[in-house]
Amino acid sequence: MRKYLATAAGAVLALASAASAAAPTAPGDVKFDDLEISASLTGQPGDPAKGREVFAGRSLGNCLACHANADLSKELFHGEVGPELTDVGSRYEEAQLRAIVVNPKHVFGEETVMPAFYRIINDQRVRKDLADKPILTAEQVEDLVAYLVTLKEQ
Repeated sequence: MRKYLATAAGAVLALASAASAAAPTAPGDVKFDDLEISASLTGQPGDPAKGREVFAGRSLGNCLACHANADLSKELFHGEVGPELTDVGSRYEEAQLRAIVVNPKHVFGEETVMPAFYRIINDQRVRKDLADKPILTAEQVEDLVAYLVTLKEQ
């Protein structure tokens, strides 16, 4: 009986830790370490291929609206508002890129026009169907960061 209880207790603990590891960090619970966010928002590494889709996707991150990127040179309408990002992975570490994507105002100051992609902001300019939601999910942030890290000088 003791062996059965010990096995059952171990299984419950394993499931509980797997569930807590899989739960993404909520936007309001993200912890900045100065100008970095070291820990993955999901506890898992992102997928650079999906991150490339987030970067280019007009209904996702829409990063191309403001940033040029040689990796996506075949895409139309690269913006010039933000800096060119072809080598952003050479300029910033992963934890810095995560902080910039999550809340660039924390990193660059309130004057930046870059939106916070993982922060909930409710004001008169937010569409009602988007209220109480970040622009990107935690998984999309991690995918985007994984992609940005790959953009290095050739």
